[in-house]
Amino acid sequence: MTETTTETFVPPTRFAVPGRIAVNTRTATTWQTATLTEIRGETPHAATFRFAVPAWEGHLPGQHLLLRLTAGDGYAAQRHYSIASSPDDTGHIELTLDHVDGGEVSGWFHTVARPGDSVEVRGPLSGFFAWPGDRPALLVGAGSGVVPLMSMLRHHRARTMDVPLRLLVSARSPEELIYAREYGDETTAVFTRRAQNGAPVGRMAAAHVAPFLAEQPPGGWEAYICGSNGFAEHASRLLVEAGQPVDRIRIERFG
Repeated sequence: MTETTTETFVPPTRFAVPGRIAVNTRTATTWQTATLTEIRGETPHAATFRFAVPAWEGHLPGQHLLLRLTAGDGYAAQRHYSIASSPDDTGHIELTLDHVDGGEVSGWFHTVARPGDSVEVRGPLSGFFAWPGDRPALLVGAGSGVVPLMSMLRHHRARTMDVPLRLLVSARSPEELIYAREYGDETTAVFTRRAQNGAPVGRMAAAHVAPFLAEQPPGGWEAYICGSNGFAEHASRLLVEAGQPVDRIRIERFG
């Protein structure tokens, strides 16, 4: 996933004050060594990279980290990446990265990196997009925007939580659906270019969002949206028009 920013969705005439979870200042500012232990292909253009980080003190689903890659000549590149793994995966973290054309960090991971290589990480960062598991969560993502949402889904499963959680995810085709092997009944997939068995294709629409807002759980949904700038704006407006309170929408966007 590329560098991200987090924010609340604010329509032209309203102002929303988001909740925020405190971040551990010490871990957020301390570099740690992360050793690559496994590489798993997810799609033709995305892979998951698993790291051993013995001193990692944990994270909340939805948080991200800062990764630093240093070349032999001392040149260093840093990128923000969402954490894909559940907080219950003690001593390890997973990142799922798209192979971005011309991306010096993602390019290194996809073409050079091998188990045993080391990088530096700092975090976790940002408490805004974090889901502590204490409220019903409606997750909406597109492409690699599903990465922090998968951390939430994995946490939900690992703890066998009763709190409702639903995932609405968009991809160009089934082959480009990241984590396709892991989804269950909680997930609805929307395909914009090609679907299986003649299923309809197209951009995420009001018809995809309406069922979730029509039958809300007690207390309503906390909505988490992650994707490109255009997708985040589009999905946010779909939710608001369907009745989701604007102050209960959290956005993480990239691009």
